[in-house]
Amino acid sequence: MDSESLQELTDSELLARVKRLVRSERQATAALVAHLAEIENRKLYLEEGCGSLFSYCTQVLHLSEHAAYNRIEAARAARRFPLVLASLAHGDVHLAAVKLLAPHLTPENHRDLLAAAKHKSKRAIEELIARLRPQPDVPAVIRKLPAGKRVGAATMATAQPGDAPAAKDALPSAKAAWSPAASPPGAAASPALEPSAPPRPATVVPLAPERYKVQFTATAATCDKLRRAQELLRHRIPADDVAEIFDMALDLLVRDLESKKFAATDRPRRGGPGNVRLSRHIAAEVKRAVWQRDQGRCAFVSASGARCTERGQLEFDHIQPHADGGRGTVDNVRLLCRRHNQYEAQQFFGPWHAEGMPEPVVR
Repeated sequence: MDSESLQELTDSELLARVKRLVRSERQATAALVAHLAEIENRKLYLEEGCGSLFSYCTQVLHLSEHAAYNRIEAARAARRFPLVLASLAHGDVHLAAVKLLAPHLTPENHRDLLAAAKHKSKRAIEELIARLRPQPDVPAVIRKLPAGKRVGAATMATAQPGDAPAAKDALPSAKAAWSPAASPPGAAASPALEPSAPPRPATVVPLAPERYKVQFTATAATCDKLRRAQELLRHRIPADDVAEIFDMALDLLVRDLESKKFAATDRPRRGGPGNVRLSRHIAAEVKRAVWQRDQGRCAFVSASGARCTERGQLEFDHIQPHADGGRGTVDNVRLLCRRHNQYEAQQFFGPWHAEGMPEPVVR
């Protein structure tokens, strides 16, 4: 099917076709996983000149290493628990979920775990596993990276007063804390990072209920600020608990941002009488009320009743546009993410309204 024929579809036809394609893809993925399981069982990859199923998937089927690894893990789990295939085919779980759950599935719990993982995101699956198999806290580590790579690094875990100290074997050394994730079977080791290599994203990994490991690379200036904060707080945090320091700093940052963007305050003042009809300005008390009512989340609701889950790039939107006489009142103002704000503008004013607007940055 070419792009020209797709352009002839109506919106409802396009959406319906995509749903059918997703169902077909899920069924095809489940069938592929089942076939890979049988190929490994018969060791047919040897006849193809490959020493492992992973090599067969990457060299013969030309799958990426990541795609091959996920499908092989799902195939091995499906051989032990056929319910995995049905869950994949129905779209109850995705390949990433099966890969994460596979080491924890047993004859006794596999049905309950697969049911609990239904339609869950990867992050939610990680939290499910953290509840099932809690891990000890990791110790705070601040370590300078080798020359020629990046200037500073820190890894930390959230902590609360009274927590038991982390187990010694939770993170044997700083080197272990910064070692890359284990490579899939048959994959070559990653080369050392050079200055031109893009920085690895920060990682947030659930360890146990309400406990997370947070790891990222920081600049020397950031590390200097952290050390200064440790010095200033030593009378309150004698153990130099990095997690508590960052928690205090984030409290201040979030409070400042919410105050600037949503007029959040512990001591609200009633605004002046201003003319809400003639001005685009939205009063602080209206912003506070709308933010609390919409729970700091995009308030757009689709025709099917699904509400947008976006909590970033939120903007105040006049339900009845200001240009059409809409007033800046609590009943006529809502929170919308930038994309839905532009979408509503297009629905009301037409496509011309957003032509000059820059494409929003997705964060």
